[in-house]
Amino acid sequence: MMKVFLIFLLCTGAFLNITNAQISGCPDPLAENYNSSATVNDGSCFYNPASVSPSVSFILNDKLSETSGLIKWDNCIWTHNDSGADTNIYRLDTLNGNILQSYPLPGVKNTDWEEISQDADFVYIGDFGNNANGNRTNLKILRIDKNSLLANSPTIETINFSYSNQSDLSATGSDKTDFDCEAFVVSADSIYLFTKQWISGKTSVYSLPRNPGTYIAKWKSTFDVEGLITGATYVESKKLLVLCGYSKLLQPFIYLLYDFNRTDFFSGNKRKIDVSLPFHQVEGITTSSGLKYYISNEKFTRWPINTKQELHILDLSTFLGEYLINLYNSTETKTFGNNLIFPNPAGDFFYVRKGKINFPADYLILNQSNQTVSTGKLITENQLINISGLAAGMYLIKMDGQQKQSYKVIKR
Repeated sequence: MMKVFLIFLLCTGAFLNITNAQISGCPDPLAENYNSSATVNDGSCFYNPASVSPSVSFILNDKLSETSGLIKWDNCIWTHNDSGADTNIYRLDTLNGNILQSYPLPGVKNTDWEEISQDADFVYIGDFGNNANGNRTNLKILRIDKNSLLANSPTIETINFSYSNQSDLSATGSDKTDFDCEAFVVSADSIYLFTKQWISGKTSVYSLPRNPGTYIAKWKSTFDVEGLITGATYVESKKLLVLCGYSKLLQPFIYLLYDFNRTDFFSGNKRKIDVSLPFHQVEGITTSSGLKYYISNEKFTRWPINTKQELHILDLSTFLGEYLINLYNSTETKTFGNNLIFPNPAGDFFYVRKGKINFPADYLILNQSNQTVSTGKLITENQLINISGLAAGMYLIKMDGQQKQSYKVIKR
């Protein structure tokens, strides 16, 4: 009996030590209530108001006056219009927003296409806009095989759904429902919808399978975003999801959700940032790096406002750079010599960690023909280097600090 009691005490002590080692709090250094001792993110972080301005904007072709969703795929931006007779997907140049090609989807109807998303094999289009009366019974997502789309012979399947908690399908009138939807993302196992709630100014998350069929979208959670959500983009491997939307006075914003628990998107950090584009009806958002974002707004004309349809680029490294650096440090850095360049392979940006380099240090980036394609100066460790203008391939970065050093960088 004594032996059993001693074992119980030892096990209890070990459990208490493990429990005591976990400190809940806000682990984000950018938050007002940052707790450097926190090891478990309890979702309590709060932030000062912030805003971001586009680094560049492009006026889009008049064919895209109702651009309503964005993805970045195959080194291009893809979009669509949100209603009417147009059943095309458009491929855009990332450098200027020009239409490179349009891909018709035969045999389908554009009742209210509001969002586009993707996984490795498929493009998904959400035909689930529901603001007219809040009582649509034909909500659906189109799933298009990527290879067939590129071959201009699209294979299209349908995911039909209804909301688990919508029992009343009475007509509400225009813009008077909390069962409208303009945003969704596709994860490794499910689709997640984010509603545009005209009455409450909140958004609810619903999940449903990503395979063709008819389903009931299951409610997961609701969060007060104090606005109207119109788009979403998801970097699943980084636990990073960003929503876009606007207020009822057409003030656009983005909502950063990161460091959350699994797919409980509102359990981690939640930061709302205004976009300095007043009277812009922002509808779509996408990223691949988690730092450089594309957002689009549709044409809005109501006297005295006349806003053209546009594509904008946002650099969010100020808000998300440190979070992503910490992830790269722990899981994705690759070492070259005594220095770390991360991520590598890189997307639009990479960082250099201090090794034998004394800062500040000049750098050159050379292509495989030994031609200089970019130059700059590193002022501090972990400074962002922008390579978004370079083509995919292998590059050499030469840094001139205490001694000249060269490192290989792969651009995806």
